[in-house]
Amino acid sequence: MVPPPLLLELAEDEEPLAAPPPSQRGVRIALVGIGAGWLAVFAVAAWLNPYRDGQPLRDETHRQLGLPECNFKRFTRLPCPSCGMTTSFALLVRGDFANSLRANFAGTLLAVIGMLYIPWGLASMWLGRWLWVRKLEPWLIRLVFAWVAVMLMRWAALLAWMRFVE
Repeated sequence: MVPPPLLLELAEDEEPLAAPPPSQRGVRIALVGIGAGWLAVFAVAAWLNPYRDGQPLRDETHRQLGLPECNFKRFTRLPCPSCGMTTSFALLVRGDFANSLRANFAGTLLAVIGMLYIPWGLASMWLGRWLWVRKLEPWLIRLVFAWVAVMLMRWAALLAWMRFVE
């Protein structure tokens, strides 16, 4: 058997085939869909009540959605890395930035990213290209890794604080 050549030789009058451009319609639909998802998250956060007797909650706001208690917290009696995230969103949409940070500052960071995404996504959709970004994937990967790192560092600090206070 003879392996195929690595490079095809083109005739003198032949031009190489260009890769098809990405579907602008598909990208625009995805941008609008993701933006609509963020708007839905913020609408739910605005519907939730992150206060009890006038005092801001630190966690458990998700229970208003009919969701169960955090299994990690139930089994270990320790908060999970995302405990307080729903509460931080609900506090942030009310402009209570300080208490949103206290509930879970990784959640506050994620909510701010979502709030910034909406106008960026709409502008990118309108222009038909990513605004201020050449390639989306490397930025998205960096953003996800940075956010997960912040969430885990916050969790480690919280567990250390809880151990110190005991």
